[in-house]
Amino acid sequence: MPQERRLMMFNNLSFLNPQYLFLLLAVPLLVLWYCYFNRRRKTPVTYSQISAFGKRKTWRIRLRFIPDVLRLLVIILLIIAIARPQSYWSRTQKDKEGIDIVLAMDISSSMLAEDFKPNRLEAAKAVAKDFVEKRQDDNIGIIAFAGESYTQCPPTIDHIVVQELLGKLTTGQIDDGTAIGDGLATAVNRIKDSKTKSKAIILLTDGMNNLGSIDPLMAAEIAKKFNIRVYTIGVGNNGLAPFPYDTPFGKQYQYVEVKIDEKLLKEIAKETNGKYFRSTNKKSLQTIFGDIDKMEKTVIDTTLFEQKDELGIFIIAIALLLFISEELLRKTLFNTKP
Repeated sequence: MPQERRLMMFNNLSFLNPQYLFLLLAVPLLVLWYCYFNRRRKTPVTYSQISAFGKRKTWRIRLRFIPDVLRLLVIILLIIAIARPQSYWSRTQKDKEGIDIVLAMDISSSMLAEDFKPNRLEAAKAVAKDFVEKRQDDNIGIIAFAGESYTQCPPTIDHIVVQELLGKLTTGQIDDGTAIGDGLATAVNRIKDSKTKSKAIILLTDGMNNLGSIDPLMAAEIAKKFNIRVYTIGVGNNGLAPFPYDTPFGKQYQYVEVKIDEKLLKEIAKETNGKYFRSTNKKSLQTIFGDIDKMEKTVIDTTLFEQKDELGIFIIAIALLLFISEELLRKTLFNTKP
């Protein structure tokens, strides 16, 4: 069973009470106040001469601002702490599981009618190939039927093989006729034991059931038992369709009345919780396969892991260490009291 796992991990910083961060706007005012107050507290003293004091400043004088900087950092860290910073971590795990789809294609001689260009069968094959290309994660198989049925390609994830074998479908490979029941039953048998969560059959035909050993509605009941949806497609214009045949004078055309058992196809779709479609040209056939593509979405199980860590306690611890350092420096190296 194809399975894809995608991991998304990222770290993010958020604040539970971001409004308190506006208090940081007061920090520049504190710096200005400190500079102003520091100038005011210096009392001028007049000496007759200063040669006895020397001209060199000591390192204590040059670094005497350090305790004030530490005090400012403590204030900044406390403001950030009360804003409740949080580290946010998440991981999203997606398990993508493909579904089983079987294309049951009618290859009876009537599929050579040219009301579709170049004919019904070639138009259906081209549209089905596009459909297969879009279903990258699905197991897709092909059943061909006319007067009897056979497996052209068992369900596989190798879509290159599916498309190649789809292109090799031709009329005349088996006895002519339209055994809808046999075609549906063979398709059901191919996916009935699958463990995937979703299974579907797309049955495409242009005729009426006239051969086969299995009743189409009985095949539909079996499909329902195994939770297999069946989408039925009736192919062909209403009225007469041009049907080619060879003569000594080359290819000639005979107009044949289109007879599609729409009632039966609707009952099959209804019984299996599927849907019936009628296609009268290649464009409408493309639309039908597009609609089925939207309805049969790939099953995705998503698991979201989230974790939030409070950073405030660590910031308060750092602020406390800075405050202790400031007090020690003021009472030792930078003590200004005699």
